[in-house]
Amino acid sequence: MAVMAISSSFASLSFIMAIFILSVAGSTDNGSGCHPDYPSGVPPVAKADIDLLQFALNLEHLECDFFLWGAFGYGLDKVEPWLVMGGPPPIGVRKANLDDLTERIIGEFGYQEVGHLRALKTTVGGFPRPLMDLSARNFASLMDQAFGHRLLPPFDPYRNSLSYMIASYVIPYMGLVAYVGTNPLLEGYISKRLLAGLLGVEGGQDAVIRGYLYERAFELVHPYPITVAEFTIKISKLRNSLAHCGIKDEGLFVPLELGAENKTHSNVLSANYNSLSYARTPAEVLRVVYDTGNEHIPGGFYPKGGNGKIARSYLRDPDRSNTTAA
Repeated sequence: MAVMAISSSFASLSFIMAIFILSVAGSTDNGSGCHPDYPSGVPPVAKADIDLLQFALNLEHLECDFFLWGAFGYGLDKVEPWLVMGGPPPIGVRKANLDDLTERIIGEFGYQEVGHLRALKTTVGGFPRPLMDLSARNFASLMDQAFGHRLLPPFDPYRNSLSYMIASYVIPYMGLVAYVGTNPLLEGYISKRLLAGLLGVEGGQDAVIRGYLYERAFELVHPYPITVAEFTIKISKLRNSLAHCGIKDEGLFVPLELGAENKTHSNVLSANYNSLSYARTPAEVLRVVYDTGNEHIPGGFYPKGGNGKIARSYLRDPDRSNTTAA
């Protein structure tokens, strides 16, 4: 009797699902309800939105070439050269020594970033790829700063899969918090749709990276007597220190008062008191990615500063920089 009841329930559920699928298919056929009704009197892309969204190109370019090169040994110049717009090639980037699983993840991330660049540049225009330093030496310098002393041998993100994923922990999260910070400032409905789509995938990338590292949290990162969790905590503390705006970045384990509902030390996702994503301003982001703690002084991943009106506006001598957007 129990088996018959279960079978009957399953049949009923299958019938309901079939009706639902048919109704969805029908609505798709006649076009009803497949597209949102955009508000009248609101521009698709407001003039003020353009600079805000173009600022994101700096981070998308960084992620794109880091991931493509890490997985395939070549970058945007080969995959989608028109998106480079004449910008200089990245410094020191190369293929990483990745296992099959990690290479598939990173390769997909790289292709996703190509799509992000295309979506941004075809919607709000763009500028040439800025000069970017993705060398092992630059990552080593950042890690030395995070730990407060030199790591020996120097940290090399291209050494193996785990080192590469720790280096990846450094990058997409900055795009995530930058998009969260930009969101309330946008006016146009196409601008908001674009940002929401970008933010969804950036958040997913960050979650995959954090989940990958969380599973290995207590493993030592060869050749150092330092665990994966310790690396994430140190990197997050450095980013908070550089940004000068309190705690908006958390490692894989946190004090109880920073855990979800103050009930857990586990921190597979970084979020605030209400478990909402943190937000950062362009100035905060630049302080971190320049690794100088000062949005007016380039360095770190951008030796000559970022491109676009927002990034250039902070530079004390923008004429010495890369080509800027019009």
